[in-house]
Amino acid sequence: MLRFDNLGKRYGDRILFERLHFDATSGCVALNDDSGSGKSTLLGIVAGAIEADAGDVWLGGQSLRAARHAAQAVLTYVPEDNMNWPDQTGRDYLQQVASARQSAVTRDVLAFAERFGLAPHLDKRFEQMSYGSRKKVFLTAALLGETRVLLADEPAGGLDASARAVLADLFRTLAASRTVFFTSYDEAFTQACEATRISFADLASGA
Repeated sequence: MLRFDNLGKRYGDRILFERLHFDATSGCVALNDDSGSGKSTLLGIVAGAIEADAGDVWLGGQSLRAARHAAQAVLTYVPEDNMNWPDQTGRDYLQQVASARQSAVTRDVLAFAERFGLAPHLDKRFEQMSYGSRKKVFLTAALLGETRVLLADEPAGGLDASARAVLADLFRTLAASRTVFFTSYDEAFTQACEATRISFADLASGA
């Protein structure tokens, strides 16, 4: 579902990372490394939001360089924080994503939002929401359509213990048939997700 090969990124003379490799058909993987190591940049590259200096990414078998639209169609990407649509409500965003994925905001999706503690905030605009509530909206969107890869940057950040437990349950469920790749400093959350913990050293070695 998710593969990248020979990925590299540099800023001026600084090499952030190079020759990174990863390949998984399903499962839950947590990237845990030092602050400033490039975790958010790597996720942005894999999602197609940042251009790599070397290498390529395949999402659902589609090359991000050669077939960007087809590759991104199988992806849900949740950055650490996002407010590109400050005037849009959470409910409208979910409807927009559902329409784009030829899906619908079903009772199951709304039931998950209720468990997640998101229901009271769905009709707020993003600019009115807390950091945690915004993140819950984007994570809930992972239930819409038939995406095969979920990328999430520090997904447990801003969430209380109850919401973290719901999210860990979601990640475990999705990982049975999808690739869930996330960054996290939270070892307890990583364990709750039953995720494989890796570092940049693992990616550079192709492990």
